[in-house]
Amino acid sequence: MAGNATTRFANASLLSVASTLPSRVTSSDDIEERLAPALRRLRLRKGMLRRVAGVLERRNWAEGESTDEATIDAGRRALAQAGVDASEVGLLVNTSVTRKHLEPSVAVRLHHGLGLPSSAINFDVANACLGFVNGMSLAASLVDAGQVRYAIVVNGEDADEIQTNTIERLLTADGDREAFMSEFASLTLGSGSAAAVIGRSDEHPEGHRIVGGVTRAATQFHDLCVGSVDGMFTDAKALLKGGLDLVVSAWKEASPEWDWATMDRYITHQVSSVHTNAIVKAASLDRDRVPVTYPELGNVGPASIPITLDQQQASLGKGDRVLLMGVGSGLNTAMLELAW
Repeated sequence: MAGNATTRFANASLLSVASTLPSRVTSSDDIEERLAPALRRLRLRKGMLRRVAGVLERRNWAEGESTDEATIDAGRRALAQAGVDASEVGLLVNTSVTRKHLEPSVAVRLHHGLGLPSSAINFDVANACLGFVNGMSLAASLVDAGQVRYAIVVNGEDADEIQTNTIERLLTADGDREAFMSEFASLTLGSGSAAAVIGRSDEHPEGHRIVGGVTRAATQFHDLCVGSVDGMFTDAKALLKGGLDLVVSAWKEASPEWDWATMDRYITHQVSSVHTNAIVKAASLDRDRVPVTYPELGNVGPASIPITLDQQQASLGKGDRVLLMGVGSGLNTAMLELAW
């Protein structure tokens, strides 16, 4: 498959997935109320976040809550659900976009908080909204190769600072509608944490086998969505088109080998109603098999896929085929199949 990276695993399974959500709910109406002067100046109707993105609300960490502690909590529960003791973990991969500082890595605090042994490898892997899927693939590779017995992949996102900075800038700036819309995506972000434990299939027949998947890059679009804590600036129209072209190209090349048209569930990265509807149409997916969390949680970055999978796992049965799929700024796409 020209340009496609294909990976298959023989002895790696997802043993558990858990998520921790903030207790504070921020509605889209609340955000637009704060933005009222800017909306009036630009003559933009209220209800844009609901109408355009389909995001009704999102979660933010409340006083006394923190991203790191929530991620540690999700990790502890994932380990408990998998029946794996922290002392048995050989690898921790943190996939968060959110970070309070450049060094040390976010992984070191999570490694300490989870009580992992000094022998456990730990580091950060960042790839925008694809980080968690990439982390799972990397962890599965090391488990499959016999390098580690158990791996834990974690993610924690905090949208507060970027949203606060974006709102303040939009209120004080004198930009036009185009400038406002370039920052619109920042207003859809939400916070949350998740963790997944991966182990050997032959030791855990009850696990959910990680079959494999494909990745594909279109890095000529690296400047379509550029973000930091100061703000995220996006060419939404070009980003959507580039992302769809990338997904469809990868999908068509992978289809003869993978037969992903008959999956029981498609767990997509949660961006917005526009993005989800476009993916469903472009890949001819069964809409009833594509669960959504963005209306209540917004776009939680890399945590979106594991959070959505966590919410869906109770409805999945043995033998179900599940496809994790998403597009990350850059652009990159990844699809990873699980045999439930």
